[in-house]
Amino acid sequence: MKNGYSVKLVSVSDTLSAISNDKSLMLCNIIALMGGDSSILMSRLNLTRKQYYSKISDLTNAGLICRKTGRFLLTSFGKVVYEAHVLIGKAVQQIPKLKAIDSIESAEFPNSELIKVIDTLITNYNIKQILINQQRYNNLENEKPWLAHSSVHEAVVESIILVVNT
Repeated sequence: MKNGYSVKLVSVSDTLSAISNDKSLMLCNIIALMGGDSSILMSRLNLTRKQYYSKISDLTNAGLICRKTGRFLLTSFGKVVYEAHVLIGKAVQQIPKLKAIDSIESAEFPNSELIKVIDTLITNYNIKQILINQQRYNNLENEKPWLAHSSVHEAVVESIILVVNT
């Protein structure tokens, strides 16, 4: 334990599980936006004491929130997860446009034109960058087929598999 914080490794599935239902996600959002006074949080979400403490425990154990001076606050990790959640929400709002992009993406459609379509349709900078960067990566792989089967590529895939299986 250092400075009152215990360091505990948390998995991605633990993190997602902690915010996997609407009430837990709303609780995390309220803490992110307003900080958390227990009585206000319980009444706003219409939770029983048992439900409230169970969800607070899940969020705390996942490393998303901590309690300071009687209030719940997002941890640094919680702030990152919160921002990722906000980005997912923005992507959900863009699903029709994302499906349109998927429908024209093909080997016959020039990559440079697809990037222009993405630039035109997608207004959120972060989502746009994710899509454009992925297109550029895909284009590199298509132009250099040896890249897809390089030892570096295989090492990255093996690392991902190792992390997922642990």
